Amino acid sequence: MTPITEVEGRRLALTNLDKVLHPATGFTKGEVLHYYATVADVLLPHLRDRPVSFLRYPDGPDGQVFFTKNVPPGTPAWVTMAEVPRTEGPARMVLVQDLASLMWAANLVTEFHTPQWTIGTPGIADRIVFDLDPGAPATVVECCEVALWLRERLAADGIEAYAKSSGSKGLHLLASVAPTPSADVSAYAKELAVEAEGALPRRVVHRMTRNLRPGKVFVDWSQNAGRKTTATPYTLRAREEPTVSAPVTWEEVEECGSPSLLAFRATDIPPRVQEFGDLLAPLFDLERAHPLP
Repeated sequence: MTPITEVEGRRLALTNLDKVLHPATGFTKGEVLHYYATVADVLLPHLRDRPVSFLRYPDGPDGQVFFTKNVPPGTPAWVTMAEVPRTEGPARMVLVQDLASLMWAANLVTEFHTPQWTIGTPGIADRIVFDLDPGAPATVVECCEVALWLRERLAADGIEAYAKSSGSKGLHLLASVAPTPSADVSAYAKELAVEAEGALPRRVVHRMTRNLRPGKVFVDWSQNAGRKTTATPYTLRAREEPTVSAPVTWEEVEECGSPSLLAFRATDIPPRVQEFGDLLAPLFDLERAHPLP
């Protein structure tokens, strides 16, 4: 029988709780749901009012992995939905606004991906993001070197950056900015990526071309485009192990001498939240949202 649970007055059917989703550690769907319930207080603010793209992996990372941007079939009527403008015409997408919606979405088995703007002002960014993606044999250690350069360069323009692991191989930098058209944020991010390549030519590449990337860090500035999304802080990733896109301190970035030091799994996150709170909470402080130069 499918278990029925009540979350904030909403009845949810939670399915296949014993199913292993992260085979390297035997991490089950029940443990996935428990993880999201445990970190909801720090995750939900990063999801709220941002239309969610779901990267679903219902049979684990070795099964079918696919993006769902439109409202999935069978979505309960009480889940918040919103119309999102697109070049090909408006679409209806999900907003994960509360714990009940989070647990419903987690039951789909998904990574959460969100844009750098909120539903009230589509295409007007309130964040800037850099996705630092290492090309082997480079690792997150080299990403940290690039992140520190970008932090100082952003600071020179009055922008305070914060870091999180990607939950995969790399590192993400985020900062809050005064409301700015996504195209302008993307152009500014590209300028900084080009500058980073000029300052660190043996370490950085700003173009996605695959044959340029071995041994270097690709500074992906394009995720600032209005149509693009980035893995939301605290989301699990569709990997063999239950890795998390986890906020990190700048001290951890500065001292990273091994990729394992910035590899976080679901069981690592509750103790980190207890110790640090949400390291990305300053992103919600409007007084820190600096205009682009």
